[in-house]
Amino acid sequence: MDRSQHRGGPLGWGIVGFGWVARDHAAPAMVAAGHVVRAVCDPMPAARLSARNRLDPAGGVHETLTPLLTDPGVEAIYVATPNHLHRDAVQAIAAAGKPILCEKPMAASLDDAEAMAATVGRSRIIYGTAFDQRHHPAHAVMRDALGDGLIGTPTAIRIVYACWLDAGWSITGEGDNWRADPSRAGGGALMDLAPHGLDLVEFLLGEPVEEIAALTQRRVQSYAVDDGALIIGRTVSGVLAQLHVAYNCPDALPRRRLEVLGGTGQLLADNTMGQDAGGSITWINAAGVARALNFEGAAESPFTRQMSAFAHAVRTGDSAGFNVARDLHTMRLLHRAYAGDPSCR
Repeated sequence: MDRSQHRGGPLGWGIVGFGWVARDHAAPAMVAAGHVVRAVCDPMPAARLSARNRLDPAGGVHETLTPLLTDPGVEAIYVATPNHLHRDAVQAIAAAGKPILCEKPMAASLDDAEAMAATVGRSRIIYGTAFDQRHHPAHAVMRDALGDGLIGTPTAIRIVYACWLDAGWSITGEGDNWRADPSRAGGGALMDLAPHGLDLVEFLLGEPVEEIAALTQRRVQSYAVDDGALIIGRTVSGVLAQLHVAYNCPDALPRRRLEVLGGTGQLLADNTMGQDAGGSITWINAAGVARALNFEGAAESPFTRQMSAFAHAVRTGDSAGFNVARDLHTMRLLHRAYAGDPSCR
């Protein structure tokens, strides 16, 4: 990327919540995209120390959000707190008039997400939920191939997106796996992982899932949230979607696969879902002949592309790639999926 192309120069980012996603993926992506991490806030001393050691931001590392709201060098803020804290952060940032990129899911509850969307609408700021899978170059190639009719009329999308997340899971050493706490996460594997798949269906097809049902399980892990789920859905035009998401799949096993079926062929993507670059796409035609589909930017992280896209939206005002109404629809789907599962009542 030519850094001189940044309209108005590098964007000054603030980060709210310096856990593993911000530390290992989002902050490095901001820098790789040619931007600057101006300031960080996190209530945890270990997280603040990590931010100082890794970034030493010019605007400082703070315990609270307030200094980021008043710092003119912070031009956009990335929110990566536990889910139940998204609402307060987003509403405070919106009141300060700063653009927001908020980690998925939007919130721990639909009520919080609805309130966030209302605040964003009143403030007219640029808001996006951090669906980094929209920015994987392989998925862009698949979307274009579908639009060009490479596999005929799309009929179904199947996604496997799984990992291992036990009760004591910790990367940063904070010893507090909030994703296993229903009061803070709002749910388990379905809440955490399914939003990526639901949003990716909309990205690939240009239309959202409208009907949804799910079954969850608490099968392997010892915590109160679901450690696995199967979701089925259907788009407006009738494309079927099937998602298997899990916290109970060992990481060494095959666990990231995206399949799009059509009337004249099939697209298969392996290891494109997730935080990392790379993966592969295979096109299989109606005669069963398979060949690889190459894609540019295979070495570039989807996080880096996401940060570039959001910075472009901030600099130009072209926010077409980020849509709070679309993201709220995804939250409503999650709510309906949980509400329709008898085991969650």
